[in-house]
Amino acid sequence: MNGDSRDFLYKYALQNAVMHNNVPKAGAVLGALMGKHPELRPHAREYSALLGEILAEIGEMNSDERRTRLEELAPELLEKKEKKKRETGLRPLENVGEEGVVMRFAPNPSGPLHLGHSRAAYLNDYYIRKYGGKYILRIEDTDPKRVTEENYQLLLSDVEWLGIEVSDIVYQSDRMDIYYSYGEKLISMGGAYLCTCDSELFRELKNSKQECPCRNRGVEENLSLWKDMLAGKFEEGQITVRVKTNISHPDPAMRDFSIFRIVANPPHPRCDGLVYPLMNFSVAVDDHLLGMTHVIRGKDHIANTRRQKYIYDYFGWEQPTYFHYGRMSIGDIVLSTSAMKAGIASGEYTGWDDIHLGTLKAIARRGFSPEAVRNAMVDIGIGQTDINFSWDNLYAANKAIVDPIANRYFFVPNPELCHISGVSDRIATPLINPNDEAKGTRTLTFTGDIFLPRDELVDGRMLRLKDLFNVRVTKSDDGFSLEYSGDSLDEARTEHAQIVQWLPKDMAMPCMLHTPDGIIAGVCEPDVSTELNRVVQFERVGFARIDSVSETNVSAYFAHK
Repeated sequence: MNGDSRDFLYKYALQNAVMHNNVPKAGAVLGALMGKHPELRPHAREYSALLGEILAEIGEMNSDERRTRLEELAPELLEKKEKKKRETGLRPLENVGEEGVVMRFAPNPSGPLHLGHSRAAYLNDYYIRKYGGKYILRIEDTDPKRVTEENYQLLLSDVEWLGIEVSDIVYQSDRMDIYYSYGEKLISMGGAYLCTCDSELFRELKNSKQECPCRNRGVEENLSLWKDMLAGKFEEGQITVRVKTNISHPDPAMRDFSIFRIVANPPHPRCDGLVYPLMNFSVAVDDHLLGMTHVIRGKDHIANTRRQKYIYDYFGWEQPTYFHYGRMSIGDIVLSTSAMKAGIASGEYTGWDDIHLGTLKAIARRGFSPEAVRNAMVDIGIGQTDINFSWDNLYAANKAIVDPIANRYFFVPNPELCHISGVSDRIATPLINPNDEAKGTRTLTFTGDIFLPRDELVDGRMLRLKDLFNVRVTKSDDGFSLEYSGDSLDEARTEHAQIVQWLPKDMAMPCMLHTPDGIIAGVCEPDVSTELNRVVQFERVGFARIDSVSETNVSAYFAHK
């Protein structure tokens, strides 16, 4: 270690201390340094020891002394202003009381949750954390055609993974008597009527702004029909309950919409009954009775907000404060529950966690953390502008979380066993994690026979074996031969040599890396088998979650670069 190296480390550590107004740990400085200057990694252990002495010296200075010293030694480093941090967080809510807010996440148990659901879940959770109050998970399961017993557990496991702070869980299927009671009240008030018109006839009348014949029934007749409906005297499709609205409303969707219908099959897994409320009625009743102060949902619900106002007005209730966010397009990834079910049934997808799907289970299997999804969704915000979801933003959010903690390993895709001549045995000791030198190093022993990526073997090409040396590739009729070509990193740069992973023949464990574009067969370091269910970084390949391990094989799922 020469004086120039110490001066370089001293200036770098001093700049870091000035920028962050503290004395950083040696691991943080070393990790940042190696990220900018990967060619220095072979000296990481020496630098780590020296940094301890340097940072102890810097720790004796106050902030002004550090700045003055840096100005004397390297004034150009002071000119590198820290990027102004972009303000994060969502806009404040209006009408927040002393006890905070009451909000809800209200999924339907038709299948597992997907990325689109996470937006509503995390936006509501953000405000609950900010203002305090209650966060209600309301499971909207009043459509037997979309509900199965399995779906409840799928939904609850996804909510648990999200990590949202739920105060109460409410199942709408447990509240049928409440909906019946308020339905009867609305009929008694003259605000709703029983309609026995054929659906096509009603649609024609509605679209032409004409009342259907049932609209002028008296309250007593409507109540009698309501009791018959509950008693099972009608079949599915024969009768419905409609709210009386403005039949001349400019929007046909507002005209006398339905709030109860009969669903005979399939039977509901949680309750007995034939009459079920439609969403606009059950949601309005629940939002009022459960005390919702604010509702955040997509702008595709704006029409529903207007429909629900009729119900609020009839009962004299005050509506919550609403925010309707814009649509979020998520590319060509599969989000449709019916399409996913069909694909799983046909064998196109392996299950709900197939990495070609947009479910939270698929996202988790690839190694994305809930915190990364949260950060990406909060960053999107609650504006009404339609957006295209950026996977790159999610990758960046996840990388910020996993990069400091993920252990590094070599992974050789499409491996070719090669012999390298002209060099004696060597030992490479790459860091387990450049951000935490306390984790130490890995030991890879070169004895001549190694695995290299087949695609990198090109006649005449120089390759830089990471943390080792340079080799020259020669192709012949018998295959490839490789010869030692020196240790010089500068020479490798001059020849634009590709830096490649490698593994000793006796330290290569078969590994299948699952990616959205297909499976990559390769070999990895044997210590990868100790990382089950954790995210690692396959150096120069990307981050991956170790999904399964056996004595002879590793299966990993690719997340991102």
